[in-house]
Amino acid sequence: MTGPARLDVPDQVAPVPASGVRRRRALPYLLVLPGGLWLVVFFLLPAVQLGATSLYDPAGSLTDGYAMTWSFGNYPDALAGYWPQLGRSFGYAALATALALLLGYPLAYVLALRAGRWQNLLLVCVVAPMFTSFLVRTLAWKAVLSDGGALVGLLRDLHVLGPDGRLLASPVAVVTSLTYCYLPFMVLPIYASLQRLDRRLLSAAQDLYAGPSQVLRRVMLPLSMPGVVAGTLLTFIPASGDYISAELLGTPNEYMIGNVIDSAFLVRLDYPQGGALSVLLLGAILAMVVGYVRRAGAEEVG
Repeated sequence: MTGPARLDVPDQVAPVPASGVRRRRALPYLLVLPGGLWLVVFFLLPAVQLGATSLYDPAGSLTDGYAMTWSFGNYPDALAGYWPQLGRSFGYAALATALALLLGYPLAYVLALRAGRWQNLLLVCVVAPMFTSFLVRTLAWKAVLSDGGALVGLLRDLHVLGPDGRLLASPVAVVTSLTYCYLPFMVLPIYASLQRLDRRLLSAAQDLYAGPSQVLRRVMLPLSMPGVVAGTLLTFIPASGDYISAELLGTPNEYMIGNVIDSAFLVRLDYPQGGALSVLLLGAILAMVVGYVRRAGAEEVG
């Protein structure tokens, strides 16, 4: 009578060849390599060139060439000449971001928690305008806000606007266009955060006699803060550098810093000033973003 079959178990696992270990360690870097090269070629190198352009001799010209004279005085000169446009850019962008948040959060809430079988259709409605050119969408607002349009006529009939009141060529038109064009960038990150929200937490808060406002303020909003932070950054940053809305819907009194940079490079051909304004805009945005992210992160932890 024979006993049960005995399985031979090796005493130790065969070692992985050194070449296989090296390939496994190098794989993440190889996956990141294409994106890293893209950023170096199309972001880092142009940014370095832009910084160098901002230090060219302001007395030079495009025809005669610019000399690198390390003219750091280009920065205070540019800031002194165009600080109103820079401040206006951040003011319009902040207002458009606040309006996008007020409009986008309820919409994202409905999409994530209340849409049901209509969710996909509503998502398509949110994303569909992005399939159209930014320029076409801005021109559409020019038609909507025109002096002879139905909207202006209705507001005049309601005495919201005077007989000669208008919406075009005003800050209202510029901020409205910015809010509309960047609204999807606010809605989608908030929607993604709310979609991952554990609904049992909302039910638990209601079971503890929390009202709708308390549920929103103490449960839903803190848990969706990553989406709010991402949405506000994705809206504020491009809105700060936008110039199409002010160009088509405003006047020189509504011009933003993007309009000045566009004119410096393409009309006046003042490359040092255009480079200095671009670097100032980039630095100001980076400083505000870092401060905002730190502040929002501290509030979230608290």
